[in-house]
Amino acid sequence: RFEYALDDLRALASPRPIIADGWGLRPELVAPLISSPRRMVVMVPTEDFRQHQVRRLRRADATRFNVSDPELAQRNRIARDRLIAEDAVRNARRLNIRVIEVDGSSSAQAMADLVAKHFEEFLQ
Repeated sequence: RFEYALDDLRALASPRPIIADGWGLRPELVAPLISSPRRMVVMVPTEDFRQHQVRRLRRADATRFNVSDPELAQRNRIARDRLIAEDAVRNARRLNIRVIEVDGSSSAQAMADLVAKHFEEFLQ
């Protein structure tokens, strides 16, 4: 996935910085390609927010494939997502990349403002 994301990003042309997101953009893969750890931020949901999403959002509670045990598949998916997030946080901190934990207490606009403030020096 990372190589595909890079291909897509290379195809973009913009006089402004480009923000890319996705769980395939791992901190340890992106860090060697950027000039400063300030050019990246890792956003992860807190465990409470992840559970809230599963309870409230239909798409977060849905299994996409026909499986023999949908409940087990959902538990496995949630566990996998937790491991991926924990690994991303661990690697980001090791690489001095800022981590923003999303707990659902801030509006989407407030989160966008926080990210914009982080990248402010690159948006001049």
